[in-house]
This record gives sequence, C-alpha cells and structure tokens, in this order.
Amino acid sequence: MELDPRLTFESLVVGPANRLAAAAARRAADSPGRGYNPLFFYASSGLGKSHILNAIALRSKRQIDEDSVVLQPLEVYLGELTRALEGGEVDALIGRYSRISVLLLDDIQFLAGQRQAQEMLLRIFDALTGRGGQVVLASDRPPSEIDGLDSRLLSRFSGGLIVDIGQPDLETRVAILRKKAAERGSELADGVAETLARFPVRNVRELQGALNRVLAVQELEGGLVPASELERVVGIMPGGRRQSDPRPEAEAPEASWRLELQAAIRAAEQAGFVALRLRRLLERDEEPAERLQIMRRYEADLDRTREIRDELEAFGNPWPEAAATLLRDPDRLEEAEALLASARERARPFSPVPEGPDLTALEPWMPPLALRAAERLLEAERPDYNPLFVHAGDGERARLLVEAAGRTHLARHPDARVAVASVRLFAEEFIRVISEGVAGAWRERWWTAEILLMHGLETLSQMDRAQEEFFHLFEALKRRNARVLLAADRPPSEIVGIDERLRSRFEGGLVVELVGEPVPPSLLEVPASPVPGPETSPGASIPEELPEIEAPFEPPAEVAPAVGAAVPLPSDDARPSASAAAAPSPTEEPPGDLAALRALAGVGVVGKSGSEAASGLSFEPDPERVILRWPTVHDRIVEEFGS
Repeated sequence: MELDPRLTFESLVVGPANRLAAAAARRAADSPGRGYNPLFFYASSGLGKSHILNAIALRSKRQIDEDSVVLQPLEVYLGELTRALEGGEVDALIGRYSRISVLLLDDIQFLAGQRQAQEMLLRIFDALTGRGGQVVLASDRPPSEIDGLDSRLLSRFSGGLIVDIGQPDLETRVAILRKKAAERGSELADGVAETLARFPVRNVRELQGALNRVLAVQELEGGLVPASELERVVGIMPGGRRQSDPRPEAEAPEASWRLELQAAIRAAEQAGFVALRLRRLLERDEEPAERLQIMRRYEADLDRTREIRDELEAFGNPWPEAAATLLRDPDRLEEAEALLASARERARPFSPVPEGPDLTALEPWMPPLALRAAERLLEAERPDYNPLFVHAGDGERARLLVEAAGRTHLARHPDARVAVASVRLFAEEFIRVISEGVAGAWRERWWTAEILLMHGLETLSQMDRAQEEFFHLFEALKRRNARVLLAADRPPSEIVGIDERLRSRFEGGLVVELVGEPVPPSLLEVPASPVPGPETSPGASIPEELPEIEAPFEPPAEVAPAVGAAVPLPSDDARPSASAAAAPSPTEEPPGDLAALRALAGVGVVGKSGSEAASGLSFEPDPERVILRWPTVHDRIVEEFGS
C-alpha cells in the first residue's frame, strides 16, 4: 500500500479525543516492539485511524529498512492468504510476514468469521513479536465486539494497548479546519472555521469535505466566503437537513426518551468519557424497557470511575498510560478497580523496624567482624559484602543484629526505604496478594527497597513458590545495588532443600556466625510493630517518588478482577521469643480458603521432624498438586512464574 506523504504526525491535529492515540502511536514508531505491542486503535469511520497508521509507517521507514515496514488493509492480507492456500505456500507467506519489523493492518473487523485467516494471523503475530517486531492494528470496533474472534487473538490484542479515538470536540474541529486550509495555501473569512465546526457532520472526513466545498467556491468566485453564506455554499442546514431535501409539512418532534439519551451522551462525551453503552440504546427504534435502569447504572459507573481517577492521583498514578484508557470508559470499571488495587499495593509502606538497640549498643554481645560488616554494608556505595548472611543457633541473636542494622540506617537516613520481615511474613504477604490479584504491584513494591532485612531464612527450604519469589526479589535488588542483610539459625550450607541458586548467592557474599556472650533477654524480647494492612489510605506514609526499577510492573489491558476476601496479615512476625518458642500443633490447620491459598504458595502446616522441629515450621504440599475450589470460574487465579 502506497503511503500518503501528507499524513504525518506533524499534520495530525491532536485534541482530547485522540491525544492518547497520538502519544501511543509516536512511541510505537520511535521504539518499535518496546512499548505497546500490539497497539490497537478503534474508532468510527473518518476519525483519523488511517492518518495515524500512515504517520507511524512514515516515521518507522525513516528509522529502519523501508522494506521492513508494511501497511495494508486486511483485505490485501486475506487475498494473499487465499492465493497462498491455493498454491500450497502458506508457510512461505507466514515466513515473509514474520520477517517484517513493523506490521500495520487496517480494518481488522473483517476478521469476523475468517477462522483460517485468524489462525494464520495468530502464527504471524507470535513469530513477529517473538523477534521484537511491532504490530499495529486498526478497526471500527474494539476487539471484544468483533464477532467470532479467536480467544487467543483476543488475548494477544488485549495484552497490548487498546485505544479508542472519539469524536473531536469543537475546539479541535476548528483547529482541523484552519490547519487544512493553511496546508492548501488558502484563507478563511472571520468566523468561517468556527461556524463550519458547528455544522452537523458525522466525522472529520465529512468536515474536510465541507471545507473542500468552501475552498472550491472561493477559488471559483475569487473571494472569501463569509460565514453567513456557509449554509448556501455547503448545503447543510442546522439539524443535518440539506437544502436539497424536501421540506416536510410538519416534522414530528424527537421522542423524549431519545432526547434524554442524547443529552446524557453529549454530557459524558464532552467530559471525555466513552458513552458506547448509551449509544447502543439510541440505535433502537423503540424505547428499551430497561432504558432508565441502564442510564442509572451508567451514571453510577461514571461516578465511580471519577472516584477511582481521584484515588489514583492521590497514589501518584504510577501507570498513567494504562489509566488514561481505562478511566475514559465506564464499561471497563472492573479493570479500573483492579488498577486501583494495584496502585494501593504498590504504595503500601513496608512494615516498620521494631524499636530496640542500634548496632553500637550490641557491641558487648556481637562479634566485631559482624558489626563491622554490617556497618560497611550500610554505608559503602558498593559494599564488598552483599549479601551479609549472619546466623546463630537460636536464630534470635541473628534477628536482633538484622533489626539493629535497620534502626542504625534509619537514624542516619530517615527517608530510606528499608524492608524488614521474616520469611514467614513474606510468605503470608505472597498469599494475600495472590488472593487479591495484585502480585505484580506487590513485587514492584519489594523491588524498590534500598535495604532488605530478612530473618528466618531457614524456613525458605519448606517453601516452593514463595522461595521462587524470594529468588527473583534477591536478583532484582542486586541489579539495583540495593543492600541485603539476611539472618538464620544455621549457615546456608546447612539449610536442607534450599534452591542451589539461592545458596550460591548467599555464600557469594559474607557469611558470619554470631558467637559471644549471651544476649540479655530484655534485648531479644522486642515488641513487634504492627504490620500495615492491605488497605493503604492515600498519602499514608507513601514516599513522594518511588525509585525507578529495572523491570516495572505494567498492568495488562485486560485485568482480571480481584477474588476472594483479603487474607489478613498477622499482627506481628509471629516469631517466638528466646524464652519460649511455641511451635504450631501438628493437628492445627488454617481454616478454609486460607489453607488452600497457603498450599498454592507452598505453605502448609504439617507434623514436625528433624530440621522441621528446629524451626517449628514446615510447609507443603507441592503447589503443582493443589486444586482450589472457587465459587465461580471468574474467581480463579492462575499465575505462572518464570524460572
């Protein structure tokens, strides 16, 4: 398909209705395959989809090999596929498309009912994106409304960014008219652009057609057409009737229910919201019986969407591009709620470090090597010993040193992001975020820690999925040069069943045994601070700006709703005191869904023996052997983790 050199980003007039689409298109053109992939635009005819596709293709061709950028309507693809099927050259066709760097397809709605074409496109899509190629698609409707679309294609389309382009507002229409006239080297009389912008045209294409008529008359008559002559020149009367149309004897008044709907749609769209739900009602010939109920529900969803927008802003709106799409469409309220839940989780503060002594106060009872290593870890720009792994027979001495390091650092750097927790608490948090569907935001929050203080490392050996999560956390923090201080009741070499990748990383730092005079019980029995609950209030102990992380969480376009009740966190770390460590009874089982969720995370209480008795904890079964029963199929969560 030959590109139009006039349809560039520079000639595109950007307004509220297409601002997100223009920004996403520029990013796709400047960084193919690195941002939104695929990028899916949908809009009614004549609202600029073809202009945006053309602009992406032109800019992409300037940056990469021209032959690697292909823009074509879907009918061309269907024709090529038909010929390939007849000639037995389907694999060659897929191979040719797979080598493209930027593929832009228009009129995707024509995939409806084309099962073989969808199957081939699925293979092309996976091969192209697997090599880092960019896919941009355009349609007159969202993917969910394309009849008979393969669920796998729908999933891939939804995994990128879906953007709707709405009707331009009055100011944008005026800007379009002035820009188009200037491009033609023509002038418009005062008030012509403003008056013409109010004419009842259905899209930008019709608006441009009206302008073309004005410019043609001006050229023919050799003078500017005044605003008062526009109805004569353009032939469109207020209300959409053309001068050539016969005048009715008496026009029947518009039905009141239609006027109500039109007013509601106009108010919503002028405020920047999608009103597709109401427009569908307007398409009916007779008044729908459920009209008032649907309008009330839409109004309530609109109010809730505004509330979510305000709450997200209070949390700093960590994902503005995803929010911009969701918060314009009340029909995507569940996704917006899920995005807000993720923002809450991301902003939730870490558990505070319990009160107690600092490192200096522990000098009489701790080895000098351990204290010096902890100081070096806290203050050195790139510490030699990272991680620092300390261990003592009862575990409590090691826990005391870890928490003292946290207090020392916070005394010097009050705004530092210090994450302190037991392995057990880490696993409980993992259970909670799985149940709430916010695991991605939870990971991102942990990955922003400047210092990680974790104790009870010996219990990692009984956790499967939680251990895998800890490994990825450890790797993310090391890449950011964050400091890691770990504590256990035994050295890494004696933790049976721990992932060898973790063991090697623990031993690659500095391992120190804590020996010395017995620590006074008054120092060990430190009251635990309360754990922040999952419901974070906006502004509550939230840092002004979270540090940038290497692999930020990007919520998908289609976010599954949160399921189940929130699993409550323990009020403390549930760690035993030095004087009386109370192990859970072998017969005690967590109640109901909590037990199932613990099983999913690799956490379950069983009888203790051997090393299990030493820690008072043991965890099973294997998560791959667990089946969860949920009230409805929509409430299931299936989460995969990388190796």
